[in-house]
Amino acid sequence: MANAPQQPLHPDDSLPPVEPPSAAFLVQLFLVPGIIVAIIVSVWLAFHWLAHLGNDPQAYVRTLRRANEGRWQAALNLANDLRGPGGGALKADAKLATELGSILDDEVESGRTGEQSQTLRLYLCRALGEFTVPEAAPPLVRRADDVSDGETARAAIEALAVLAASLAEAGQSLPDHDEVVAALVAASQAGDVRLKNACGFTLGVLGGDASVEALLRLLADGDADVRANAALGLARLGRSEAYDTLAEMLSQPDTAPAAADSPEQAQAQSERYKRALVVINALRGVALLVDATGEKPPTDVTELVASLQKDPVGEVRSSATAMVTKIERLGG
Repeated sequence: MANAPQQPLHPDDSLPPVEPPSAAFLVQLFLVPGIIVAIIVSVWLAFHWLAHLGNDPQAYVRTLRRANEGRWQAALNLANDLRGPGGGALKADAKLATELGSILDDEVESGRTGEQSQTLRLYLCRALGEFTVPEAAPPLVRRADDVSDGETARAAIEALAVLAASLAEAGQSLPDHDEVVAALVAASQAGDVRLKNACGFTLGVLGGDASVEALLRLLADGDADVRANAALGLARLGRSEAYDTLAEMLSQPDTAPAAADSPEQAQAQSERYKRALVVINALRGVALLVDATGEKPPTDVTELVASLQKDPVGEVRSSATAMVTKIERLGG
């Protein structure tokens, strides 16, 4: 049987039938990429806006007064701007400090709980601590006096130390110094170890008879970290009662490093880091006392300092060597 003659193949005969695009296809093609682009642009605009808040202090206030979950980010940015190179004007803005204190009070009194509210309160305390005007102190004292909210109280107490140091550099002091110390003394008597640690540091910055009395009490605390912070506070005030605890800190033995990739490696590294930090802080405490008294430390402390020149941690060795040199320069 003869084959039928083949018809010439037209190019269009090899293509599938043309159908109008479906709605799903159009969504994938245009809407989804459009949403992605919109999100990218929105994020960029948000960061651009946050980055320029520092040009207008009241923009921070307006943002922080809005009841939304992202306010803590504005509080963090404000704290960073206050510490930044252009933060001088912000730090001296008494009106801004007063309004931030009002926002902090309102947030606490609102009864809101949860991570977002807690984070906002912490960053507001941190921001208030960066100011150089006494108006920043009262809201921090109110929070330090409320130990029912331990996290906020601790942040406020730490911020008071920064604020007090900044005011002292400017030739000013915290308003109602005795009331501030009284609030910290009360907080130091709470059972929260972290509160006691914060109080130990800040009382050492504030000074005064009531601060010394509280620090001496903390020096007998059952927690080693509390005793260490109290000793450093007393050293800052030039009180030689700190030496016994400083000796305790200096005599902490170094732990042997764990084998690489072993389950104990991370824990061992953490313990070695903390021990080195404690010893270095103790050396700084000894230096503060030597500078304050102009006298050599007790013999046992001097011997401990000298022995640390052979410590396996390089920063400990260098700090100990510098301390030995300082002691030798006193002569006698």
